[in-house]
Amino acid sequence: MAAERNKAEITRLLRQWGSGEREALAELASVAYDNLHAIAVGYLRREDHAHTLQATALVNELYLRLSKVEAVKLNDRQHFFTFAARLMRLILIDHARARRAQKRPDAAGRVPLHEEMAWVDAANEGILDLDAALDELEQFDERKVRAVELRYFLGCTNEEAAELLSVSRPTVDRDLEFAKAWLYRRLAGLPGAAAGTPA
Repeated sequence: MAAERNKAEITRLLRQWGSGEREALAELASVAYDNLHAIAVGYLRREDHAHTLQATALVNELYLRLSKVEAVKLNDRQHFFTFAARLMRLILIDHARARRAQKRPDAAGRVPLHEEMAWVDAANEGILDLDAALDELEQFDERKVRAVELRYFLGCTNEEAAELLSVSRPTVDRDLEFAKAWLYRRLAGLPGAAAGTPA
């Protein structure tokens, strides 16, 4: 019951925000903060302790990005969390680029990626390669990229990702398995990961 109230509250606030009520974003951030912070804590905990991003900073940066969005059209909880996943990915990419630009010997910290994608070089250069590969994959299968963003960047479970994408859990399972295999082959430079590969 509480979850249903939370969904309804997020939907109401999104509509107010989309209608130009900027103060609705602050309320939305308050409603969603605990969930987003718990997600960030959960998957930052699995990473190298030397990583410079902290969960609170990650969520705060997400809020700052949201506050700069004009004319947002996010109709419900699904749209909000998929949009948040995309923004979190962009935050991590920007963070990696900034650290690479510094070119310091100690700037090779890890970025938050789930252990199921441990084959990705999670150093700064690796996340940039992953971002390029995801952009390529998105050209022929956007849903698989949204599933990856929700699962590995926002930290959703497969069940949560399925709910947010309005598909079945088995569909998300298949999408993620395909995407992981495709991304592995693409990043490893192996054949069989050309753009336009059918799902």
